[in-house]
Amino acid sequence: MSPIPKPLFFFFFFLFLKYVSLSTSLSLHLPLTSLPISSTTNSHSFTTSLLSRKTPSPSSPPYNFRSRFKYSMALIISLPIGTPPQAQQMVLDTGSQLSWIQCHRKKLPPKPKISFDPSLSSSFSTLPCSHPLCKPRIPDFTLPTSCDSNRLCHYSYFYADGTFAEGNLVKEKITFSNTEITPPLILGCATESSDDRGILGMNRGRLSFVSQAKISKFSYCIPPKSNRPGFTPTGSFYLGDNPNSKGFKYVSLLTFPESQRMPNLDPLAYTVPMIGIRFGLKKLNISGSVFRPDAGGSGQTMVDSGSEFTHLVDAAYDKVREEIVTRVGRRLKKGYVYGGTADMCLDGNVAMIPRLIGDLVFQFTRGVEILVPKERVLVNVGGGIHCVGIGRSSMLGAASNIIGNVHQQNLWVEFDVTNRRVGFARADCSRIL
Repeated sequence: MSPIPKPLFFFFFFLFLKYVSLSTSLSLHLPLTSLPISSTTNSHSFTTSLLSRKTPSPSSPPYNFRSRFKYSMALIISLPIGTPPQAQQMVLDTGSQLSWIQCHRKKLPPKPKISFDPSLSSSFSTLPCSHPLCKPRIPDFTLPTSCDSNRLCHYSYFYADGTFAEGNLVKEKITFSNTEITPPLILGCATESSDDRGILGMNRGRLSFVSQAKISKFSYCIPPKSNRPGFTPTGSFYLGDNPNSKGFKYVSLLTFPESQRMPNLDPLAYTVPMIGIRFGLKKLNISGSVFRPDAGGSGQTMVDSGSEFTHLVDAAYDKVREEIVTRVGRRLKKGYVYGGTADMCLDGNVAMIPRLIGDLVFQFTRGVEILVPKERVLVNVGGGIHCVGIGRSSMLGAASNIIGNVHQQNLWVEFDVTNRRVGFARADCSRIL
């Protein structure tokens, strides 16, 4: 097991992306499954009825759709793509812009992956090299594109752990019901990749699913992970208005003008104003400036559904580790690093450790907090090993603080794109319908 791979920001930091404000509302509630990136799930039940229906025509927002999702370590959404729709499994990632699907079939044990067959869709089209998007170093796209031998627009997407996806940029519709369908959206159609899932890019870039589908807000509620063999807990995901939003507490997003170009800044991330970290009632001695971008953009704090663990810049991570060492002493497993970034791990019997560590709290402006109960501070990573769910950002090659999905459990998290804010509310996510 390893954290969900994130795109390398090597190009991203040097190519500024435009942000296009959104004013039109799209309201949907979609089926979401969340499993390790290498596992397979059966999504045919969601789309069986759609496949037999008459081909829908484009409709206008708002839409209304709702379902449940399963959660293990990555959020996997099953989207019905094409005409007629083909179910595609995609990692829901608020830290990425480009959405891409699998457009080839490659056998991976124990089951073959489900890939999209363009020849079966009447709404599928490719982007030629002449398309404005297929120009090198344009400010609207995170990674370079090129022209392939067929004069089609080719893309390559690389990830921090060495995995990749590449193929052609295409346009395709997403059909949610017989009367609910998006216009053609620009997607990647991967012909080569090292994972068996696609990506649903949900950041604030103009090519993200959020921007292209004109979604005003979306939210999800991730249930706690389960260690029971064969059991996967379920939660909920909304696009559009959430009926539970009355109890949400919001913080304003930090946004950055086009003129403010900083090499280590991700201007399209959901950057939130974090001000501190505490264990129980003890606030750690970390300057609030550590959690905000400096002159070079380092230090921003983003909420990311595509990362499993939370990651902190060195100045914050060192203080957290120092506190953990003080509380658990020599019980930390020497020389062990989970996912290449997290070295606060223990093996053997850890029943008493949560009491020693206490509750973990991420503090934001306006009195908003993310409280991680002591019972969930340790994450079971397998092999009898448990880790504090925090890694060191510099080991990812990143210069930012990242709130991962392991610390978004039993919370409603709403991304209100139109009003540029993020809302939180405690919930029992395993019981919400």
